[in-house]
Amino acid sequence: MPQTTLPSGVTIEFESMGNPAHPTMLWIMGFTAQMTAWHDDFMKMFVNDGFHVVRFDNRDCGLSTKFDGVMAETDKVTAAVMLGETPPPVPYTLSDMAADAAGVLDALNIERAHIIGASMGGMIAQTFAIEHPHRTISLTSIMSTPGDLAYGTPTDEALATLLAPPPPDRAAYIESAANWAVWCSRKHFDLSEAKARAAREYDRSFYPEGAHRQLAAIYASGDRSEKLRALAVPTLVVHGRDDTLLTPSGGERTAELVPGAVLLKLNDMGHDMPIPLWPVYREAIGGHARRAHC
Repeated sequence: MPQTTLPSGVTIEFESMGNPAHPTMLWIMGFTAQMTAWHDDFMKMFVNDGFHVVRFDNRDCGLSTKFDGVMAETDKVTAAVMLGETPPPVPYTLSDMAADAAGVLDALNIERAHIIGASMGGMIAQTFAIEHPHRTISLTSIMSTPGDLAYGTPTDEALATLLAPPPPDRAAYIESAANWAVWCSRKHFDLSEAKARAAREYDRSFYPEGAHRQLAAIYASGDRSEKLRALAVPTLVVHGRDDTLLTPSGGERTAELVPGAVLLKLNDMGHDMPIPLWPVYREAIGGHARRAHC
C-alpha cells in the first residue's frame, strides 16, 4: 500500500479504493486500531455505491510512523485534565492527527472529502471538521464524544479491559479477543470474527506501545464543545445503545452541540459496527454524504 511523508516528518500508510473522480470518503479509525479494522467488504460497499474510499493508519499504529521511545506522562495528563488543570506536554495531539488526515488528502490531490471517524477516529474527524472546514463536505462521527468528560463515560469493566496490556504471544492475543464482548453488541458479537480480526491485526503490526501516546493525545486535546457549536458542516452522529466503552451520552451530546446534526441511535450496536448492521450504516452514511453533495 502507498505511503506519504508529511511536512511534519510523519509517514502515513494509506489505501485508496474506487474511482478518484467520485466523491471521496476519508475513513478514520479509532484508538490503537489499524485501518484494516474498516473491513475490506465494508469499504467495498461504498465503492460500489459510487464513492472513492480512502482509509489510513493513524500515527503510532499499523504501518505508519511509530514514536518509539517517546514518553507520554499519560497518568499526569489524565489527572490534570480531570482536575481542570493544564496538562503536561504530550508527543502529539488530535490536531496533529487531523493534520495527518489532511496530508493523506494532499497526497491524493483531493481538496475536499466526506470525513468519517469512529471512536477516537470520531474525535479526530470532529477536529478535522473544526480546523479544516473548507475541506469537509460532511462529517460523520461514530461512537464518539465531544471531549467533555461528563459525557460518554465508560463503564469500569469496559475501561479496564481497554487499558489492560494485551498478551504479547500471538495465540494468547487472538484468544483475548473474547474480552471485546464487554463493549460490543450484545446480540451480534461474533467471537470467530473477532478472533479473525485479532489475527489480522497481530500479523500486520502488533504495537501496543502506541496506546499511551494516543490516550495522552485524547485527554490533552480537551473539550471541543464550544467549537462544535460553531461548526457549519452537515453532520451525522451514529451511536449504539449497547456501547459501554463510550456510552450513548457521548453521541447524544455531540449531536446536541453541532447545529443541525442528525443523531442515529441504534439498537444492538455497541462499541463496534457488527456485520448485520452494515446495511443500516450503508444507507445512513451514504445517504448523508449524497445529501451533503446536493
